Amino acid sequence: MNNRPMTIGILTLGCKVNQYESEAIAEELQKHGFEISTHDKSCDIYIINTCTVTAESDRKARQFIRRAIKSSPDAYIIVTGCMAQTSPDEISKIEGVDYICGNSKKLSVVDAALKFRDSKSKSCPVEVFHEDIFSVPFERMNIKHFDRTRAYVKIEDGCENRCTYCIIPLARGKVRSKLPDEVITEVKDLVSGGCKEVVLTGIETASYGKDLDNCSLADLLERVDKIDGIGRVRLGSLDPSLMSDKFVQRIASLHSITPHFHLSLQSGSSAVLALMKRKYNAKMAMAAIERLRAAIPGVHFTTDIIVGFPGETEENFNETVEFVKQAKFLSAHIFQYSKRKGTLASSMPNQVPENIKAERSAKLIALQNQIRASLLDEALGNEYDVLFETHSEGFSFGHTNSFIEVAVKSNKPLTSEIARVKIIGNDGSRCIATLCEPHGEE
Repeated sequence: MNNRPMTIGILTLGCKVNQYESEAIAEELQKHGFEISTHDKSCDIYIINTCTVTAESDRKARQFIRRAIKSSPDAYIIVTGCMAQTSPDEISKIEGVDYICGNSKKLSVVDAALKFRDSKSKSCPVEVFHEDIFSVPFERMNIKHFDRTRAYVKIEDGCENRCTYCIIPLARGKVRSKLPDEVITEVKDLVSGGCKEVVLTGIETASYGKDLDNCSLADLLERVDKIDGIGRVRLGSLDPSLMSDKFVQRIASLHSITPHFHLSLQSGSSAVLALMKRKYNAKMAMAAIERLRAAIPGVHFTTDIIVGFPGETEENFNETVEFVKQAKFLSAHIFQYSKRKGTLASSMPNQVPENIKAERSAKLIALQNQIRASLLDEALGNEYDVLFETHSEGFSFGHTNSFIEVAVKSNKPLTSEIARVKIIGNDGSRCIATLCEPHGEE
């Protein structure tokens, strides 16, 4: 074998937790001399980190696996992640796959890569590493690098909710929390490396600390807030039921917490939320939003909403419409319900016809677009600190701490800078601004 380092392409599907785990895998591989390559280059080894949240996610995972095999027939193919946890037998039937690992010990893919580096050919049968996801501890991993400005830090794994539409508890197991000292050390390393925004995330972030004796999510956030040089701290998707008076009071006093929360709403109808087996009703969810608005000036909310859930009547849908009007979300991911094999909802009666799902989705998306435009109009003339992330075609793009996207005309990239801007307009989806101070544009 020649002396060049073996190249590994890591293809990641799904959530921020998967993205974090792929980054941790990449850093560990680099320690062993592997070169991490981009997706579009031929590689010696491919690692496909899969998602299984929907049937479409499974289809995309199979597509990515087959595409990697076709583009590099001699490459070793490693498959990990949620689909590998729930459907290892299905993946093992794809000719060309060499190693399958679920979510229990994802870093074992590094050992597999080391073994393949010493192999002479792909003649070995597929190896499957699969454990009971409900009996394993939190897998210890960490990252030191981040993409431009923002780093995702996984603080929790697993989910013990039993929402009728969701397969993820079977893929991720019970709630397991990262030890607080390990979270603090990881965040300190990222901050010392220049990271200006840390996103603390998990499969069910609101459940952090449930399995620990002496640390809740609020406790952890208070410790993170005291880190020297800490910039912005953003939280991953949260269950509205987390937002008690006490929790909101505690986080409102922290200087690092951004005034932006992604609440996993799913529906604005109490009847539909009950069918989904969520832990709250519409009244409780709205109370959480109003509680945060009262405590944190300038706060904005984003959310996820499923339309056309089994049993959702026109009246139920209209309740969601009214909820969205009152909540005034900055943005919303609006999905048409689709059956997920293995969930209770897939066999529920009163399935909503596809054409009605499409109509409801279109109506809600149009409403949300109007709400977003009105919120951006309200920002006109205001000044904000923007953390810039990208630069393209003469503009730098970034976000305020409340997650309003902003574009500024800039001859040079402002990436990784925080700059004061004044909003002068918007295009309906993002604000247009000018820099309040010169940044060497001339």
